[in-house]
Amino acid sequence: MYSFKSRVRYSEIDDCGRLTIPALINYFQDCSTFHSEEVGQGLEQMKKKERAWVILYWQIEIQTLPRLAEEITVYTMATGAKGLCAKRNFLLCDSCKNVLARADSVWVLMDTKRMRPTKLTKEDLEPYEKEAPLLMEETGRKISLPEKMEICPEIIVGKDHIDTNGHVNNCQYIRMAFHLIEQEICPTKLRVEYVKSAIEGDRIVPQIAYEAERIVVGLCDTKGHSYANIEIVC
Repeated sequence: MYSFKSRVRYSEIDDCGRLTIPALINYFQDCSTFHSEEVGQGLEQMKKKERAWVILYWQIEIQTLPRLAEEITVYTMATGAKGLCAKRNFLLCDSCKNVLARADSVWVLMDTKRMRPTKLTKEDLEPYEKEAPLLMEETGRKISLPEKMEICPEIIVGKDHIDTNGHVNNCQYIRMAFHLIEQEICPTKLRVEYVKSAIEGDRIVPQIAYEAERIVVGLCDTKGHSYANIEIVC
């Protein structure tokens, strides 16, 4: 298990003084990146191999979110691989090791030259010691969209949305989704299904629906094909 410690920064909190959901996602993402750097599979090494890890799915369960200046520890562990996909868990804990949030995630290794998923090899997986997965609710990766959704103003993908892989960073889709929600919410569960990558200059058409037990956001291209779907349970 890999971990790093931090404190909740002012730039990471909402108007109530708590860590935002996008900031939580960034902590998880940073933890997996640091883990890869630690085991010799960092950005530069992967760039030479023309490979990059791309996330396909998030499942996140939130107990509570830390407040400004609280000391936190973020943990991650590889939990297995099957076919083209690898799984990774995350934990966010307070200074007393109480679990604040946990996550499961599914990743694929991309051939950056061909821009296609590539078969996982022993060399890809061996640096990450496999550990037992966290106990979490079992859910499918597919997020069902309501028949009727409100269409929102388009978002033009800019340079600030793009990461080192040349496409919109996974957290940016979540940030876009939460910007659409006008009411005050306290999420307890979050699922994100990534379908295809958006690049700079693309036009993203957001859709949103409020249901009794969930809020659903679809981020689509101008032809209605999904980039990402987000389900929020409060």
